[in-house]
Amino acid sequence: MQPITPAPRFAFGPRNFRLMWAGLAVLAVGFITMKLDGAPYGEGFLGLTLGPILLFVGFMLEFAAILVRSTPGDVVPAAPAVPVAAVPVAAPVAPAATPVPPVAPAPARPTYKRPG
Repeated sequence: MQPITPAPRFAFGPRNFRLMWAGLAVLAVGFITMKLDGAPYGEGFLGLTLGPILLFVGFMLEFAAILVRSTPGDVVPAAPAVPVAAVPVAAPVAPAATPVPPVAPAPARPTYKRPG
C-alpha cells in the first residue's frame, strides 16, 4: 500500500499574483509616462521625475510579490524526522596505520639570474 502524498502546492498564492499584476501595471504606466514626455530627449518632468518614480514603485511591488508569503500563517513543513532506532549503525573500523607526515619538496632553483 502506497502512502498518500499531499498535492503539490505552488509557491505563489492569489495574494502574490495580485501584487505581481499590480507591479506590472505600475511598470507599464511608468514606461508610458516616460514615453509621453514632450520635452526634447525626454528631459521634462515626466521623463526625469515621475516616470522613474513609478518604475521604482513597480519594481518594489514585484519584489514584494516574490518575497511575501502566500498566506501569512502558512508554514513550510519540515522534513520528517527519522527515528534513532531506524538509523543503521556502522561497524567499528579498525584504526589505520600511523599516518606518514607529508614531505616538503626540495626548493627549486630560480629560473632567472639577477643582474650583477
